[in-house]
Amino acid sequence: MMAEKNFTRGGKETEIIVEPLCSNILTGGSHDKLIYLAAFNVFLSITAFLGNTLILVALRKESSLHPPSKLLLRCLAVTDLCVGLIAEPLLVVYWMSLVQEYWDFCRYVFYSSYISGFILCSVSLLALTAISVDRLFALLLGLRYRQVVTLKRLYVIVVTYWIVSTVVAICFLVNRLINSWYCYTVIPLSVVISVICYTKIFLGLRHQQKRQAQVAQGRVQQDNPTQTIRLNKVRYRKAVSSAL
Repeated sequence: MMAEKNFTRGGKETEIIVEPLCSNILTGGSHDKLIYLAAFNVFLSITAFLGNTLILVALRKESSLHPPSKLLLRCLAVTDLCVGLIAEPLLVVYWMSLVQEYWDFCRYVFYSSYISGFILCSVSLLALTAISVDRLFALLLGLRYRQVVTLKRLYVIVVTYWIVSTVVAICFLVNRLINSWYCYTVIPLSVVISVICYTKIFLGLRHQQKRQAQVAQGRVQQDNPTQTIRLNKVRYRKAVSSAL
């Protein structure tokens, strides 16, 4: 009984929050600003679509990346592409519904825009965090990296990201506190994990660079292996910089 009351109260609280977002209280006669916002979001939608389409084409032609790493980058590009195709256009429709004062239609568009934006932003953030962890594993595990980080495991992780993000986003219709606590925990945790991973990566690269400089003095005859290792390190450093 208590759970049912909390369930109902959470849904009513969500409706109370959404109500001012589709009324004259929000617009206040500032229709010109809303039109500018809509136009700016149209521009963002086009750039997101074109930019991430090019990234997906480039990833398809790239053969040097480990397939699991490529999967994470594709997941990130697809989510950002969907922002340009779904979330941004819905936001434009939301702004224009405020301008036209279609309040009932505005509420449906707001819910759709919020849920789609929440899902895509959540998956994008989790994918970025996974990319930082993947790059750290590539540095620390060495030859064991391809055995530990497999395509099958990454597929499971990516699908889990989408399922969890979708469930939490839909929970906004029931109780907004679930979304709030998700944001309060996942966003700071993702940022902290990414910062720790990239800090360890750059410290590790600097340490290895010093060691290689010391060892290289006694290996003048072995040009080819040293050159190959150097090329791999340069490629890895570029991949890390791109991910960052």
